[in-house]
Amino acid sequence: MYRTLTPVAGQARLGNHGDMSLAGLITAVDHVGVAVRDLDEAVAFYESTFGLRKVHEEVNEDQGVREAMLAVGAGETQTQLLAPLSPESTIARFLDRAGPGMHHLAYRVTDIQAAMAAVRDSGMRLLYDEPRRGTAGSLITFIHPKDAGGILVELVQPAG
Repeated sequence: MYRTLTPVAGQARLGNHGDMSLAGLITAVDHVGVAVRDLDEAVAFYESTFGLRKVHEEVNEDQGVREAMLAVGAGETQTQLLAPLSPESTIARFLDRAGPGMHHLAYRVTDIQAAMAAVRDSGMRLLYDEPRRGTAGSLITFIHPKDAGGILVELVQPAG
């Protein structure tokens, strides 16, 4: 159910990325992804119920979603609301299977390529061979939930 990463920096084999474990690349919880059927309704709910504030909204055709990022407190950690663009999107299939709710947990990383190498070196599976475009031009990938205790884990390198 869990794949174990080497916990001591300098022991993971990372090829051209130097010696660093995944733990040395994660800097924060970036966001929690929540699948919703109606984005506008969900934004209104999170704003009025929890006092969150929308700081970003976009359509991500590559991921098949309309999404909003809502700041929690000072905004260091956010809630990402994801609504499907079509019945064939990954989020639509998730909603059909599980209903609305938590979809993934995202960790911010300093170097997406090094993080992907650390994940591969640990024996965990990535859903993408190469990073994809995420929210606001970030680079993302996902760790297979069967290798992460049943949780879909996203790794995010912010744009810039």
